[in-house]
Amino acid sequence: MAETRPTATVKPVTSVQVKKSGNSISWLAPLLCVIIGYVIWRFVMGAESNFNQPGTGWFWPSHQGPKAGIFPKMYEGGIIVPVLIGCLLTVLTFIVERFLTISKAAGTASNADFVRKVQYHLANKNVDAALAECDKQKGSVGNVMKAGLFRYKEMITDTELSTEQKVLAIQKEVEEATSLELPMLEKNLVFLSTIASVATLLGLLGTVMGMIRSFSALGEDSGGGAAAGKLSQGISEALYNTALGIGTSAFAIIFYNIFTTRIDGITYGIDESGFTLTQSFASLYK
Repeated sequence: MAETRPTATVKPVTSVQVKKSGNSISWLAPLLCVIIGYVIWRFVMGAESNFNQPGTGWFWPSHQGPKAGIFPKMYEGGIIVPVLIGCLLTVLTFIVERFLTISKAAGTASNADFVRKVQYHLANKNVDAALAECDKQKGSVGNVMKAGLFRYKEMITDTELSTEQKVLAIQKEVEEATSLELPMLEKNLVFLSTIASVATLLGLLGTVMGMIRSFSALGEDSGGGAAAGKLSQGISEALYNTALGIGTSAFAIIFYNIFTTRIDGITYGIDESGFTLTQSFASLYK
């Protein structure tokens, strides 16, 4: 009669739960910002009250004789202006979104102090107190540490694996938790980096288009003084595109660097938490 062996109990690969979150809203936000930019350009900057000779047409009225003020002149910068306004609004939107997300991911207190508290509790073999610290800290470092501590606690009572295998299991748990946290931190930064490059080019494109219109008008006008005045006005209007594009790009670059620096700090805290868990277990539970 064949020997019947008991079926081995399959342990869960990881206790980390996958965070399901769609990115459709992130892709919809730039489109909405461009639409809002067009509304601002068409109905605020291009209001008939801003011009001495209001033009006809709905999408892009050909108003003439801008009154004093920056809005009428920006309107005459052309159709690239609403796109640039949309880029600026997109940058502002994702700056607020990333600021809130990264601030939450940073936790409620200093990550360095948090790791030291966990080290103290683990040195006293008080895993439950270390888990309580994770609940207080929250954030990405707290989440990764908590996931690793659950596996840490599980490995303490495991009698089948060697110490080296237990350490590897804890390390794997930390790596899997980290792989779920980092994409959340870096999400939507691609919009800031892209706009940082594209906004300047859009500004230059708007300037070139404005210069083409100005020189075309100059070629059609034979009155010397009037032609020179029209050319200088056209150049001034065209340069609004450059100023808006460069300003938007600079804004995006500054905050992109700020956010990546903060993310690097959180990533360092995550790496330190994983090192703490593995070294603590290896030294206390040989």
